[in-house]
Amino acid sequence: MMTYALRRLLMLPVVLFVLSLMIFGLQMSLSPTQRLATYAPSDDFLKGGQESIRMMIEEYGLNDPFFVQYGRWIGNVLQGNLGWSETARQPVAVALTRLFPATMELVVLAFIPGLLLAIYFGSRAGIHHNRWPDHIIRLFTILGWSFPTYVFGLLMLLIFYSTLDWFPPGRLSQWAVVEVTGDGFTRYTGANTLDALLNGNFAVFFDALRHMAAPVITLTYVNLASITRVMRTSMLEALRQDYVRTARAKGMPRRVVELHHARRNALLPVATIAGMELAFMMGGVVITESIFDYSGLGQFAAKSAATLDFPAILGFGLYFAVVLVVLNLLVDLVYPLLDPRVKTR
Repeated sequence: MMTYALRRLLMLPVVLFVLSLMIFGLQMSLSPTQRLATYAPSDDFLKGGQESIRMMIEEYGLNDPFFVQYGRWIGNVLQGNLGWSETARQPVAVALTRLFPATMELVVLAFIPGLLLAIYFGSRAGIHHNRWPDHIIRLFTILGWSFPTYVFGLLMLLIFYSTLDWFPPGRLSQWAVVEVTGDGFTRYTGANTLDALLNGNFAVFFDALRHMAAPVITLTYVNLASITRVMRTSMLEALRQDYVRTARAKGMPRRVVELHHARRNALLPVATIAGMELAFMMGGVVITESIFDYSGLGQFAAKSAATLDFPAILGFGLYFAVVLVVLNLLVDLVYPLLDPRVKTR
């Protein structure tokens, strides 16, 4: 197992190097003037006119060969310098760091309960194949699978905000924003719920939960539907295997056979899709955050793309690539724990 894990870890820098080359290659498709925006705010180099731009292009070596510029760029990246974002009006790295806790709040509250429910519902559907629990769960997941995220999100806004006025958009109410930006409130993590608890401010905590309810329901349902379908199919296949029949023939309790033997093997494909779902959620749920006006990485990416904020787009792309690669590595490491038959040498 240690050799297997070490081999996967040694592959990580190689994969990240290739991804960084691809992302930098996208940046090199821009003109030197456009790439100049990755080094300074536009106001700093446009006020001096064309001659100022030409001098700064030479100063930053934006006409140098590809690998010379790549070496300089990767050095800046390793120092946390991803350029300047006109959308956020601050360095890209600062914007990503500031917005990351907001997205992680949604991820934690939506992904973990959704994954556990999906495993449970998928197992129930597979065990009760073609009986009423299976039919109900299939109808539930088909509806979730069929609903585009933006349609379901707008439906949540219509019901819970416009009609019932329960779950408003945004991250906090105006009074709560004043509260968290005041001198008596200490920012520990950037996550409103966690910081409110650490400050002992339960009013802000419940207000943050109230604003997060609708996007969390949207994310949970949409992701729950896809993972449940995979779990159900995988469970059905596992229940048809010879080792299940043998265990039943030996008189093992039905519940032990189904939940401890069949379900464990059925989790392998679920681990793959769950890892990808988690990566996309951590990368910023663009549609969901935009619909609910939730200031996270997804909304930042959407605004940056709409305004052609190239440094922000490239910085976000690099961040998402790292998240995707790391989570894919973690899924590979989880495989042998779920199924010892997976080769680890």
